[in-house]
Amino acid sequence: MQVVSISSLKGGVGKTSVTTGLASAAMAAGIPTLVVDLDPHADASTALGVRPVGQLDIGRMLKAPRRARLAENVVSSGWVERAGSNGAPAAGSTTSGSTTSILDVAVGSAYTGIYDRPDLGRRDLRRLSTVLAGASGYDLVLIDSPPSLNGLTRMAWSASDKVTLVAEPGLFSVAGTERTMRAIQLFRREFAPKLSPAGIVANRVRSGSAEHAFRLSEMQSMFGELLLYPHIPEQANWQQIQGAAHSIHSWPGDSAKNAAALFDALLANLLKSTGSVRNRSLR
Repeated sequence: MQVVSISSLKGGVGKTSVTTGLASAAMAAGIPTLVVDLDPHADASTALGVRPVGQLDIGRMLKAPRRARLAENVVSSGWVERAGSNGAPAAGSTTSGSTTSILDVAVGSAYTGIYDRPDLGRRDLRRLSTVLAGASGYDLVLIDSPPSLNGLTRMAWSASDKVTLVAEPGLFSVAGTERTMRAIQLFRREFAPKLSPAGIVANRVRSGSAEHAFRLSEMQSMFGELLLYPHIPEQANWQQIQGAAHSIHSWPGDSAKNAAALFDALLANLLKSTGSVRNRSLR
């Protein structure tokens, strides 16, 4: 099982969109995946179409991590149900049409905000690691962390093998990504010696923008092969897709189809950087 945090120190760069795009690609590829919505805004939970029925959200699991019973409290994404009922076989389905896709969510809530402080000690930083010790049956865990370097992001990094950074090709976002890289190095030295960057996703790229072209070139020179390909272009209807709680792979139209293919390629490149994940379709 590979645990990957999706992080950014700057809000508004589309971190949650990248998380859900990768989750959509993982579901389409048949990779059993868990999304941990660690952002107190819980936007990933909304976009993934979860409907909790008595399950604990991730904040309450963090409160008592040794008693969390993760397997009993994750919620299946509404995407899986939709994929199995729209008349087409779901990703990972058998020839009889019954779905075997696994895309579960540890549901986010504002309650997690009590841990988003800069003064968490080592014991608190291990809370998510303890919760995820109860994860089984997943090849990939994606953690959508808040856009800050406070407790929740550091808790996510403590539980992760790799960190994927999301950045727009703009001055402040590129500078923020450089700061985040330095923060990862410092955090690794003190708390998580096995943690390393999985790469940087350039998101919301405008192909006709000279500024974006310049910043992408700058990012390439700054980060080298850590800059993942392909870049993800600005998607005009992304808000509509997320508001409808659909996966990018199930949304109609050529634009969504092209974006889905980009996330397929991005996931494949991300998994190459995180080691082997059981998935024949990506070999």
